[in-house]
Amino acid sequence: MEGKLLYLSRKDVEEVAMPMGEVIGLLEKAFREKGLGRVEMPPKPGIHTRKDAFIHAMPAFIPSMGSAGIKWVGGYPENYKKGLPYISGLLILNDVDTGIPYAVMDCTWITALRTGAASALAAKYLARPDSEVMGVLGCGVEGRTNLMAMKEVLPLKRVYAYDIRRAAALRYREEMEDRLGVEVVVVDEPKKAVVESDVVVTAGPILKHPTPTIEKGWLKPGGFASPVDFDSYWKPEALAEADKYATDDMAQYHYYREVGYFRDAPEPYADLGEIVTGRKPGRERSDERTISMNLGLALDDMAVAPEIYNRAVEKGIGTWLPL
Repeated sequence: MEGKLLYLSRKDVEEVAMPMGEVIGLLEKAFREKGLGRVEMPPKPGIHTRKDAFIHAMPAFIPSMGSAGIKWVGGYPENYKKGLPYISGLLILNDVDTGIPYAVMDCTWITALRTGAASALAAKYLARPDSEVMGVLGCGVEGRTNLMAMKEVLPLKRVYAYDIRRAAALRYREEMEDRLGVEVVVVDEPKKAVVESDVVVTAGPILKHPTPTIEKGWLKPGGFASPVDFDSYWKPEALAEADKYATDDMAQYHYYREVGYFRDAPEPYADLGEIVTGRKPGRERSDERTISMNLGLALDDMAVAPEIYNRAVEKGIGTWLPL
């Protein structure tokens, strides 16, 4: 609507209720465009007001999806002590022809689901398709959405769940067993969540100076891992053990390395766009260890946000505000 924009609160975005399978499909389309060189997305700059906290600006333009915008998102690891979410922020969509903003929405739900969807997309190409056992280290929001997404692409039956707060892992078990119909086994140390798993997701806070736990040899031959908390859980030699070590964006990976992350991590052999388009191979052998170090891209958000907007308009969800 001319002269107005649609504001969608967190509750509004959740009410749109886009299924996870559709989120994964949108990301696959966007990464195919990226792999073909048809996306504009500079590495995200940020500011840091507290130790291990960040506020990032994440712009992207996907021409074929008619999507342009920016996410302004913060991650504060200590927020749980105040009853606040680790991730929070806003996302703005702009008209691709005029540049005029037409929507502002809370980004918490989108960030959570698209992060899980990106892990699942990587697993579609890099995990064994018969993977039945998953390890989750960090039983918060991302631990939930990553399991939801993996269940869309893999025949998961059992999940080993670890969290430094055992009560969080017990809540996770109760919720996810009911929601997804999988067996969730709470374990008392990280190694138990890794060694028997076909797929491993680490979903703790992102730390610039981590004290990683996962050692070489824990990820079994044929295993796949998606560390959504960067290398915070993974020792360098555990990452180096991967037969294929990928990322979602090379430029952003190198940017992070320049500012002090991934100091001893390997060089990725491919990004997810190259793998989706077939320019670089995904899994080639059943015994390969594969890891996709997904960093979280504006591309993910801009693939999903326009569809959230369209469905919100159709359902009459949100609040129209004057520009």
